Amino acid sequence: MSNENNDRRNFLKASGAIAASAGVMSVAEAAAKSSVHVASRNTVNLALIGCGGRGTGAAGNAMNVKGGEVRLVAMADVFKDRMETSYKSLNTQRPDQVDVPDDRKFIGFDGYKNAIDALSPGDVAIFTTPVAFRWVHYGYAIEKGVNVFMEKPVTADGPTSKRMFALNEKAKKKNLKVGVGLMCRHCKARQAAEEKFRNGDIGDILLIRAYRLAGPTASESVGPAPKGMSELEWQIRRFHGFLWASGGAVSDFLIHNIDEGCWAKGDWPVKAIATGGRHYRGKKIDQNFDSYSIEYTFGDGTKMMVDGRTIPGCKNEFATFVHGTKGSSIFSSSGHAPAKSRIFSGQNFVKEEMVWSYDKKEPNPYQVEWQDLMDAIRNDTPYNEVDRGVKSSLVTSMGRMAAHTGNEITYDQILNCEHEFAPNADKLTLDSPAPLQKEESGKYPVPMPGLCVDSEYEY
Repeated sequence: MSNENNDRRNFLKASGAIAASAGVMSVAEAAAKSSVHVASRNTVNLALIGCGGRGTGAAGNAMNVKGGEVRLVAMADVFKDRMETSYKSLNTQRPDQVDVPDDRKFIGFDGYKNAIDALSPGDVAIFTTPVAFRWVHYGYAIEKGVNVFMEKPVTADGPTSKRMFALNEKAKKKNLKVGVGLMCRHCKARQAAEEKFRNGDIGDILLIRAYRLAGPTASESVGPAPKGMSELEWQIRRFHGFLWASGGAVSDFLIHNIDEGCWAKGDWPVKAIATGGRHYRGKKIDQNFDSYSIEYTFGDGTKMMVDGRTIPGCKNEFATFVHGTKGSSIFSSSGHAPAKSRIFSGQNFVKEEMVWSYDKKEPNPYQVEWQDLMDAIRNDTPYNEVDRGVKSSLVTSMGRMAAHTGNEITYDQILNCEHEFAPNADKLTLDSPAPLQKEESGKYPVPMPGLCVDSEYEY
């Protein structure tokens, strides 16, 4: 290892602070000592910030991109066990592309700074932590001038949405390339179908129906923290159960269907009404309902119906349907992939009325979104999905808030709602109290439609 990297290790051990002093060189600088442009050094380095399953998958997709070398050079997470599991998996899969020695593995809430400091302009920071930290990490990446891939949702409330819009203006001025993990937008079958919608093949769109009906999903069902584990650690480890950490099941799961429905329409809805309930939560004390039904209205009156359910023993469905004045479409029919997009002359989705289907092999959209981002970086073409990602996140939160309050919620209302779920996300440490505190009953505050109507739960 070079003297520069030895000096860097000693600096970090001595200070435990940000590796940003003038004497500390990034991995790319130490290796290349060349231009900041990717094309001049061919290799794009990655820093993975948030080492759970989605982060591990994203890093794997990034290293599978064609067109040049991609290396993972730094990792950061709050929990050492998750980082080590991720590291072992990625190092086993791609040992020639993983270069993350112990002094570039960072544990703690401020580890993202050290990981980003290991990069140079032209490299990519991957943000796959719970959404509460998205604006925190994005701000630092912009300051350091590195490209970004961030998972959805981008935000979970109005205040952070405004913050992300403002931050992204700075990113655009710096010509940073930023991808957002709404990978269905990169699906070739959906893209072909959406082009036909724009060409009028199904006429004027009147109704969109979207469903994600399944059993318990990921960590959306949460019980009490195990003895000896802090509330903060428990809520981060089981983040799908808490609005501050994920936006809950609506924001983390239904956002894909909602986003592709808005894409099909070519617009964003202006208001939402919704219902939902906690029918079978049992001893679970998370903040989620186990069923949601949202009606969105677009400016021209078009409706989009979105249904979500996490109850076992019921009919499962994971699809989006589009109905127009001249026909209809199965926009997606098999979860995220393959979409198997089809168009019909009528409204019954019968074989006899099918007039078009995507008949080519569908590449994995998780991989395509990374290829698109890397191509933009290498070719220096404009590429920034954040504004769209924030709007999609806001529309999703609009439907969630409508269900949780029992009120009709408009786009302007969710954008200007002052309740920020985790206002001190940038100040959290391992010893901090969790942003969500239990009530005297030992349970977390949950939505109470019709009773708590100005915010999604009492706080």
